[in-house]
Amino acid sequence: MDQSVAERLQALEARLARIEALLERSAPDAWVTEYVSLRLQQLVPETCEHPPAPGVVGGPVLPGTSVRCTEDVIHRLGRIPIPFVRQMVTQRVAEAARAEGAPVVDVAFFERAATF
Repeated sequence: MDQSVAERLQALEARLARIEALLERSAPDAWVTEYVSLRLQQLVPETCEHPPAPGVVGGPVLPGTSVRCTEDVIHRLGRIPIPFVRQMVTQRVAEAARAEGAPVVDVAFFERAATF
């Protein structure tokens, strides 16, 4: 039994050596870079805070924008578990609010604008 374990270990080490040799010869593919970038965005919390833009008075705003919204919209955004998806939805809703001239984003507007 001890001999079979040693043989399996040698076979595994040989496979790992081949994989390491392949990785050393080739540069990472674009999908690897994109995947790592997405994972880092998910794992690293957003810590950059900016002062509110001039003219924004009273009430919450969509994160990273000067577009006013209701507390319910903030709550719904918080329920989106993936940070980059939450950011995409926020940007889409903010763009729609600016295009339509909506003074405050409410739940009905949010649901309409956030639908892809």
